[in-house]
Amino acid sequence: MHNLYQQFRQLLPDAPLQAGTVLEVGSGVALVVLPGGGLIRARGNATVGQTVFVRDDVIEGAAPSLPMEVIDI
Repeated sequence: MHNLYQQFRQLLPDAPLQAGTVLEVGSGVALVVLPGGGLIRARGNATVGQTVFVRDDVIEGAAPSLPMEVIDI
């Protein structure tokens, strides 16, 4: 029998993978600006000016430094 919490978690969508640019870094936490202008704090290693992938407030790795375009839906 599955855990009730696990069944509940399966109903929720996965957190989106976002790309952003690191504005500042301190104590293992980076301030990241997203293409739409939003700011988030994410745990992980990064350097100022680096483009990174972020999911669930965790830096997953470096992202390519390509021009980004925001499309409103």
